[in-house]
Amino acid sequence: TTRLLVFYRYTHRGNSLCSSNIVAQNLTRVSEFQLMSLSEDPDLQPTLFGLFLSMYLVTVLGNLLIILAVSSDSHLHTPMYFFLSNLSFVDIGFISTTVPKMLVNILTHSRVISYVGCLTQMSLFGIFVCMDDMLLTVMAYDRFVAICHPLHYTVIMNPRLCGFLTLVSFLLSLLDSQLHNLMILQITSFKDVKISSFFCDPSQLLNLSCSDNFSDNIVKYFLAAIYGLFPISGIFFSYYKIIASILRIPSSGGKYKVFSTCGSHLAVVCLFYGTVVGVYLSSAVSHSPRKGAVASVMYTVVTPMLNPFIYSLRNRDIKNLHSRAI
Repeated sequence: TTRLLVFYRYTHRGNSLCSSNIVAQNLTRVSEFQLMSLSEDPDLQPTLFGLFLSMYLVTVLGNLLIILAVSSDSHLHTPMYFFLSNLSFVDIGFISTTVPKMLVNILTHSRVISYVGCLTQMSLFGIFVCMDDMLLTVMAYDRFVAICHPLHYTVIMNPRLCGFLTLVSFLLSLLDSQLHNLMILQITSFKDVKISSFFCDPSQLLNLSCSDNFSDNIVKYFLAAIYGLFPISGIFFSYYKIIASILRIPSSGGKYKVFSTCGSHLAVVCLFYGTVVGVYLSSAVSHSPRKGAVASVMYTVVTPMLNPFIYSLRNRDIKNLHSRAI
């Protein structure tokens, strides 16, 4: 069977699936993968379950409160809060693609995920993480228009443009996700079934391919350039213009008042990109897959949880809404 062929390497040490002609010819698809556990200590599993369940519930509740606050208060029906509510929705989907499966695995003491389930998780993860990236870029453009072109803000950032930017962000995210799915579907044989992460990371799956993945690497780096460098370049350019505009304000109080309108967004951008860069730097420096998996918790779990706190604590409009509700 397929599963027996996959585990051939564990019974014949030193002969990998990629070097075995018999297995390579017969193995077309694996039926399941094994995800990495954050800890092998059985006494630590209840603690991990409680910790990640609490973080998941806090994330969902916090982002839902922001969505409800924006939709229920007419004072918050502005482009900035429209994008913020979309970001909160994406953060709920982002964390929901990874944590529930991890909680089920802890409860059942199993790290198995089916081939179809892995592709589904990978696809949804790609959509939501890319949407996060795109929405942060769109929000930077919104702050650029608000600060650098305040008199034309309502004309430029009209509801039609806001809806169009959100739709384009989703379509680009869907395209990125499906391109990664297509690369995985073209893999005819895998050298292992163990994924060095607690979720189906596309880069981890591509590394398990037995075939020459030079073309896949080219596509992967091309997508990373398009979906990584361009958005962050747009954010840097927007804040370059914003800072240049703020420096022209004569009073220090005026500078602080203007810059405070984009302080929450800048904090979320630093948190998102800082954790992502930290994950890849830690994986490059450390050769321990478990340490890399623990580091990836920062941007897949911690970042979506902290976003609503950052916007609630630093945003005057949302704090005023809370005070009016009380």
